[in-house]
Amino acid sequence: MSKLLLVRHGHVEGIAPERFRGREDVPLSELGQRQARATAMRIAADWGASAVYTSPLQRCMQTGAAIASACNAPSRYLDDLVDLDYGTWQWRTFDDVRKQAPQEFATWLKTPEWTRFPQGESLSDLSARVTDALRWIRERHPTETVIVVGHDSGNRALLLQLLGLPLSAYWRLSQHPCGISEIDIAGNEVRILRVNETHHLRWALP
Repeated sequence: MSKLLLVRHGHVEGIAPERFRGREDVPLSELGQRQARATAMRIAADWGASAVYTSPLQRCMQTGAAIASACNAPSRYLDDLVDLDYGTWQWRTFDDVRKQAPQEFATWLKTPEWTRFPQGESLSDLSARVTDALRWIRERHPTETVIVVGHDSGNRALLLQLLGLPLSAYWRLSQHPCGISEIDIAGNEVRILRVNETHHLRWALP
């Protein structure tokens, strides 16, 4: 049996007011750096790790580096874990897109599985590549504890796959900055032990 800890990166600019961050390579904020350290402490104390894999964007690599250091584990990035490509919507605020493209924005909120972002990806595209990344990781760590540090969208897509839920359930899940989801995988059997746990972030308060 292997254990997967799925972690979202720490806080960054663009979370409030919310933007379509996507592949905009923003670093962790000061709060995000504290959250990453608190998450690293929690994972090192309660689980440890054999390896850490991250998105190639710096907010995930910074979060993953803190975890890898605390766990004395190697860390590397995988291109397939990169954030959803929002195309021409990237770095625009939700309010801006809601005003400029109200029908398309409403479709994203009501039926996300039918959305393809202008010059960007769909959730199906995202789900396929993050699932390929997880398959690659599992082949190399069949009985170990592995950390995957990703993005809100990619983590939701992975959890939906692991839960056997359709992409239409995308908005039923939440992934807060540095939230931890714990999954045990034995062959084709998957057990979700926790989703988006953030109790450890009390250590990140100023």
